[in-house]
Amino acid sequence: MKAVIATVAAVAALAAAGSAAAQDWRLPANYGAVTLYAGFTPDPFTVNVTSGGPIDASASVSSSCRGWISNAPDFELTYSAGSLPLAISVNSASDTTLVINGPDGLWYCDDDGGDGLNPSLRWDSPPSGTYDIWVGSYQRANYSATLSISELYSY
Repeated sequence: MKAVIATVAAVAALAAAGSAAAQDWRLPANYGAVTLYAGFTPDPFTVNVTSGGPIDASASVSSSCRGWISNAPDFELTYSAGSLPLAISVNSASDTTLVINGPDGLWYCDDDGGDGLNPSLRWDSPPSGTYDIWVGSYQRANYSATLSISELYSY
């Protein structure tokens, strides 16, 4: 099922106040961080991750989100935008999802927006700043996956 949502920053504020949201974008990312500038090479930038976690994104972020995710982000992207679009995608042999807290404070989610059962989110005019990225699993399991960040390719 394809689901792309943006939930107002109030969700993030409620998370800090102790609501149902359990994601903590302030924690160090499980698989590291990178700073990329417009026109970066190589494109796509990729990192191997393991999807999933103990938290149901539909209960903790938004009912429109899918997948099981960890508390800490899986990866942190600090991005300086130019004139190109930005696409963040996952490639896996299993059913994965994406949950992203963008630099605008909004939450973005996708399930199956890429090839097959893979998620992908695209910003035609991406804001500069930090993107905290969670790679989820549609089922409560962990899978090998590759996170891709690109200005040239939309998956």
